[in-house]
Amino acid sequence: MFVNNAVLEFYETSEMDSGAGSDEKMVFSKANCTGFARKLLASAEDDDGTTNRIGATCSKDDIVIFQGPTTPLPNGIPTYTVQILNVCVSGCSISNIHVSCGWFSSARLINPRVFRRIDYDDCLVNDGEALGPGESLSFQYANSFQYPLLVSSVACY
Repeated sequence: MFVNNAVLEFYETSEMDSGAGSDEKMVFSKANCTGFARKLLASAEDDDGTTNRIGATCSKDDIVIFQGPTTPLPNGIPTYTVQILNVCVSGCSISNIHVSCGWFSSARLINPRVFRRIDYDDCLVNDGEALGPGESLSFQYANSFQYPLLVSSVACY
């Protein structure tokens, strides 16, 4: 699987009050992106002397987080959708994904097996379990502002 440095764009459609058409707004855009799906080629040599252009190990750069606003809760609290992707191209599974998340909290319940804050500025993804190559997970949270979410550490397989 090869990943280009492309921006995912998702649109949400809702009926206008007059019912005369639809109103589209962009949910994910480059402006809402907290990470880019880009993997630089390594030029290291393997033990057998062959050139390994992709690299045998993974890094925290192989986990990409996209988030963007979605429809607010009925009481008006803004809601955000987060998508976390493993973009590793060398077939690696990545576990123990920790995200820098400040005092993350949500007015909408989030399954703690998917995403939970375990300490200040430390959130755990997927209950510490591995995300395989190309796998992703998503969740929604509601708060008066969007939290900056950045991958802080991972474990590679």
